[in-house]
Amino acid sequence: MATIQCAATTILLLLLFTSSIPKSHSQQEYVNNKQLDCDNEFNSTKGNICNGVSTSCTSYLTFKSSPPEYATPSSISYLLNSTPSLIAAANNITDVESVAADTLLTVPINCSCSGPYYQHNASYSIKILGETYFTIANNTYQSLTTCQALRAQNRFNDRNLTKGLNLHVPLRCACPTEKQRQAGFNYLLTYLVSKGESISSIGEIFGVDEQSILDANELSANSVIFYFTPISVPLKTEPPAKIQRGATPPEDSPLPPPPPPDGDSDSSKKWVIVGIVVGVVLLLLVGVALFFLCRRQRKKKNEATPPAKPFSASTTTETSKKVLDSIPTSQSWSLSSEGVRYMIESVSVYKFEELQQATGFFSEENKIKGSVYRASFKGDHAAVKVLKGDVSGEINILKRINHFNIIRLSGFCVYKGDTYLVYEFAENDSLEDWLHNDSKKYVNSVSLSWVQRVQIAHDVADALNYLHNYTSPPHVHKNLKSGNVLLDGNFRAKISNFGLARAVEDRGDDGGFQLTRHVVGTQGYMAPEYIENGLITPKMDVFAFGVVVLELLSGREAIVRDKNGTGQQMLSGIVNQVLEGENVREKLGGFMDPNLRGEYPLDLAYSMAELAKLCVAHDLNSRPQISEVFMTLSKIQSSSLDWDPSDDLERSRSVSQTSDSRYR
Repeated sequence: MATIQCAATTILLLLLFTSSIPKSHSQQEYVNNKQLDCDNEFNSTKGNICNGVSTSCTSYLTFKSSPPEYATPSSISYLLNSTPSLIAAANNITDVESVAADTLLTVPINCSCSGPYYQHNASYSIKILGETYFTIANNTYQSLTTCQALRAQNRFNDRNLTKGLNLHVPLRCACPTEKQRQAGFNYLLTYLVSKGESISSIGEIFGVDEQSILDANELSANSVIFYFTPISVPLKTEPPAKIQRGATPPEDSPLPPPPPPDGDSDSSKKWVIVGIVVGVVLLLLVGVALFFLCRRQRKKKNEATPPAKPFSASTTTETSKKVLDSIPTSQSWSLSSEGVRYMIESVSVYKFEELQQATGFFSEENKIKGSVYRASFKGDHAAVKVLKGDVSGEINILKRINHFNIIRLSGFCVYKGDTYLVYEFAENDSLEDWLHNDSKKYVNSVSLSWVQRVQIAHDVADALNYLHNYTSPPHVHKNLKSGNVLLDGNFRAKISNFGLARAVEDRGDDGGFQLTRHVVGTQGYMAPEYIENGLITPKMDVFAFGVVVLELLSGREAIVRDKNGTGQQMLSGIVNQVLEGENVREKLGGFMDPNLRGEYPLDLAYSMAELAKLCVAHDLNSRPQISEVFMTLSKIQSSSLDWDPSDDLERSRSVSQTSDSRYR
């Protein structure tokens, strides 16, 4: 209670004081961790609005040295398109001097308007296969740009980024507004927030009052800032040669001097002004003293509480040791609840008690399916899967891959021989549930639309393309099926269950292969060569994907039983009967899911069925590579988005009155 009263008193005093200070005009919208959501665009991620007095100015960036690649002024200047001598002078070092890792350097640049946004232009040549707009923006350029801005200003699709490709990189910067100029600010610095920093502590580093920084980023006193995000810091002078985090403000106060007295005023008025200024300064000193006193008390309180141990020694088993040894020791990124979905560089280790509380002690009402439970960690939903035996292989795979359409592993726990994996939560369950589940939850729901089904197929192909071609070494999922395709709140697909996944080390003309005597999987999805000979290649994922596409088209299960229940057929075999011979149009219409109610473009449905037919070919050499499948689906998806259901009815009538030769 005393702490709250202390904080309230401090805020009141600071409000009284800051109300008398001229404030700079709102400058830019804070990015607010939205730079991690690459699939969506926001005003804040496009760039800083060109709203300053000048269309071009000297500005500053901050950049953390990252040996061995970016540790000298020369190497950093090459990346950021600056001048080595200017970087050296700004940081009081020589042109060729190498600085220690994570040293925060100031980089002078020229900032200018490019269309509606301020930016400093750089270029980047992709060095390794697998780099994406996300990794380039957030890893290489340390959030000085965004994946959204990169995508908008480059003509290359995310999936067409190849080694050696040269990209245009717009770096975030800005010039002072008129109000900021009036307040005495001459520069704006794009500052990378570090862990534990706040607006007030950043203001202390540069001798800038907190309100000016809040205004410059359209923030309020109650706003939350995330580390590893950029904010604009208005400066009256050039930034210090060495940025000392946690340093105290310089002796010369950054506050503007009081207005000069009117020449016609009498001496009594002058003394009134002097008295007001003295009173305000005293209020400021008292407020600052109370503020730091409160902070010190809270810090002592936090230090008095011992940190929770991530893992209990009493519960450690051989499995836990194996898993723990596989986890990288480097510090993971700062991620808010919003950002956890988009990047996980390592996995967390939970205590069993935390999982019990999060799942309501693994209650039946929180059970999703089988041994998977819904959990809530401080308001963030997750899925907890209980497994027996050694699952370190699955953890080792998932902690190394990063793709929107692959379910995220955020943590694990080993307790009394069982392993508990904590995953990203998929709000809409699995694709199997939506296509084949007869429970009231899904029967009473609106069926998946044509556009949603094409998007789901495209998402799964995207994930497989990433596994086969952009991971090192490449991986085969081996257990793709509609039950392992999860759907998030926007019905975007995410592949799950990597318990059977295998790395393909040997890559030849056939894409790499391995043999196994232990054939395991789900009937209807397993490729013939895997069942007959134990042959493992990426083409077995292509086969399973073809079956999933057929499920999306027909709404049927991978194994279709006769109406009388005496026999069964593989869905992968039925498609040949549908697309071969005569009356293909009628047969295809009868094959399509009745839940679509005829609301789909027949031309595109035929193209998608033909693609699935190629994927489920008996001979693996007749199946396309997943990269080819993905490209074809991209075209089908684009056409589906342009499809107008009202026009399709008229088009179908016209086609029915003419030749039906295309489908024969």
